Amino acid sequence: MMRILSKGTTMREGINIEFKREWSDGIKKTMVAFANTDGGTIYLGVADDGEVVGLDDPEQCMVRAMQAAGNAIRPDVTLCTHAHAEDFEGKMIVMIDVQRGTSRPYYLAEKGVRPAGVYVRQGAMTAPASESAILAMIKESSNDVFDEERSTNQTLTFEEAGNVFAHAGIAFEEQHMRSLGFVDEHGIYTNTGLLFSDQCPFTVKAAVFQGDTKSVFKNRFEFEGSLLRQFRDALHFIDRYNATHSEIGSDMRRVDQRDYPDEAVREALLNVFVHRDYSMPAPALISIFDKRAEFANFGGLVPGMSEDDLAVGLSLQRNPHVAGVFYRLKWIEAYGTGVPKIVDSYADVDADPRFDIASNSFKVTLPSMISAPIKNNVERQKAAPCDLDYQQRTVLKLIEERGSVQRSDVEVALDITRSPAGELLARMQEEGLVRRMGKGKGTRYVAE
Repeated sequence: MMRILSKGTTMREGINIEFKREWSDGIKKTMVAFANTDGGTIYLGVADDGEVVGLDDPEQCMVRAMQAAGNAIRPDVTLCTHAHAEDFEGKMIVMIDVQRGTSRPYYLAEKGVRPAGVYVRQGAMTAPASESAILAMIKESSNDVFDEERSTNQTLTFEEAGNVFAHAGIAFEEQHMRSLGFVDEHGIYTNTGLLFSDQCPFTVKAAVFQGDTKSVFKNRFEFEGSLLRQFRDALHFIDRYNATHSEIGSDMRRVDQRDYPDEAVREALLNVFVHRDYSMPAPALISIFDKRAEFANFGGLVPGMSEDDLAVGLSLQRNPHVAGVFYRLKWIEAYGTGVPKIVDSYADVDADPRFDIASNSFKVTLPSMISAPIKNNVERQKAAPCDLDYQQRTVLKLIEERGSVQRSDVEVALDITRSPAGELLARMQEEGLVRRMGKGKGTRYVAE
């Protein structure tokens, strides 16, 4: 009886050696395990006890092995795999050498990145990897760009993102998720996918203070979920505390003005989400005082940029895929325009927004337009806050664009359900902001 020998001793199965009488699909698991552990060799044509039984068609076995390396295993392990045949005392055997890979975890394509698809070697056994082992491999293989790294959470859902893309009329199928950077070339979720998923672990905290210190809280909130939901919710929250005041100009015409320019608020908030350093787990902070609003997040200037570059609109992206998603949704008009827009929005008052930049943090401070001295000849009178809130302004803007709206249009625009949309329109009707036309399904609302 012939046995596989190595330097005069009988070889045995172990962490780097596996014997198989013939090719079978189960060998793919062993190939995955070798790539995920310390590499190894599979001997085809050898029984479990080391007896050489030979192969009838070694050429076909080599073809199947290399096909598995390129098609059945992800990431592709072709470059880590070498199959060759040898004549062992008149009997042909095939040796499949698999090196430890550099893009772990490797997994069966049909099973995905989970214990049912990821295998490792435990002594002479091939066993499913634990979830913690899978996460450790993902972390080890990550690169230096956070939103391109593999997510440590591979159980993600995208209900919120799907709704937002659908509302924007933008396709959001598997191939689009890949082009947006939600998954990498191997089908593994990236941190971009994590950030826009319903399971996003990063949050933004907002607080409203009485006066100009942090001594007394008036309200506070923490925004969670997909970055898309966080951005919209934070924008709505700030809007509630961004009072609108009436001003009477020299021509006796009324001009409405808000504490903080809408464009400046939006750009400062976009900076919080797009340029934040997500490798630091601490939440971003929004603080609203009586005379200023602050937007602070971890992440100083991207290496290679200066404050002068920032002022003239030059931009390097810390999170290029995150910025790309906001740009695709047209929530960002153009790269590098945020700071100039914030500055320009204060052109008519003697108060400037402030940008405090440290090595690991960035803070934008917006002064109140109402409390700031004015540059033009507008005479500011004591004015009562306007009653229009964010939802009402959104509805009126929608009517301005379309001529009229139905309740369903309001539901979609504000991401609210049927009942709140109906109540909002009824209230606006009572306040003389809109007029109802038609009945039943044909009911529409126009500006009063």
